Amino acid sequence: MSETANMDVVPDSEHRGIVARLPQVPRDLAQLARFDRPIGWWLLFWPCAWGVWLTGAGWQLELVAWLLLGSIAMRGAGCVYNDIVDADLDRKVARTAARPVASGRISKKLAWGWLCALGAVGLLVLLQLRPIAQGVALASVLLVAAYPFMKRITWWPQAWLGMVFTWGLLVGWTQLRADNLDALAAMYAGAALWVIGYDTIYAMQDREDDALVGIRSSALRMGTKVRGGVAFCYAAAVALWALAFWLYRADWVALLALLPAAGHLLWQVATLDGEAPGNPLDRFRANRWTGALVAAACFVVGNA
Repeated sequence: MSETANMDVVPDSEHRGIVARLPQVPRDLAQLARFDRPIGWWLLFWPCAWGVWLTGAGWQLELVAWLLLGSIAMRGAGCVYNDIVDADLDRKVARTAARPVASGRISKKLAWGWLCALGAVGLLVLLQLRPIAQGVALASVLLVAAYPFMKRITWWPQAWLGMVFTWGLLVGWTQLRADNLDALAAMYAGAALWVIGYDTIYAMQDREDDALVGIRSSALRMGTKVRGGVAFCYAAAVALWALAFWLYRADWVALLALLPAAGHLLWQVATLDGEAPGNPLDRFRANRWTGALVAAACFVVGNA
C-alpha cells in the first residue's frame, strides 16, 4: 500500500485498508459517498426501521431492505452534495481537507454525475412505496438541499440535521398506516433530539478549526457545557420516545423496552471526554447500537 494512497484516505475512515486498495477514482468516489464510513447510513436507516416496526405490521423484511438500500444511496448522495457545496470550507479544516472534492482529486462535474447516479438508486426505492409515502419522502428534498448552508447562518445546524436524518421514520410509518399521528409526532421529535445530541458529539472534533474558519455548530455554542447539553438532548429524546410508546399503547410495561437504549445513552454521556483523542468519534459511532436498541423496542411495543 503506497504512502500516497494512505494520505488520500480521510482520517476517520472505518475501512482504510479496503478503501486504500481501490484504484484512485473508485476510491475517491467511495469516499465521496462515505461508503467507507457506514455509520452514516446506519443512523439514517434506523429511524426508517422504527417507523416500520412500531406500526405493528410485523417484520416487513422486504420493505425494510428497500429502506436500507435507500438509506445507503441517499446518505451517499447527501454527502456528495454537501462536499460540493462545502468544498471551500472543507479545505480549511484539518479533518476534511483530504476529502476528494476539497482536495481537487475529484472535479465538481464528476461529483455531480455521481450524485445523479446515487439519486437514481433513491428513485428506484421511491417507486416501491405507495403514493402517500412517496409524497412524504419527496417532502424532505428541500430540507436536505438547505442543510449544508445551515452551518453558515445558525449555531444549531444539528437541529436542522435532526429533522433531515430522521425523516425515514415518517416514510416507514406512512407506508403502512396513516393514523396515530400523535405517537408518530412524539417519536419524530425524540429522534430529532437524539440527532442533535450525537451530532454535537461529532462536532466536538472540529471545534478549534470551525471557530477559526467561521463554521457554526452546537458544540461551539454549548462551549464548556457540551456534556450537559448532550445529556439534556438524550434525556428529552428518551422522554419523547416513552410518550410515543404510551400514546401508541398505554401500558407501563411497554416503557421498559426503552431501558436498554436509555442505558446506552447514559453510558455515552458518562464516558464522553472531548480532550481524549478519538473519544467523541467513538461515542458518536456508538449510536448505531442506540438505533438498534430503539428499533428492538419499537418492534416489541408495536407487535406485542
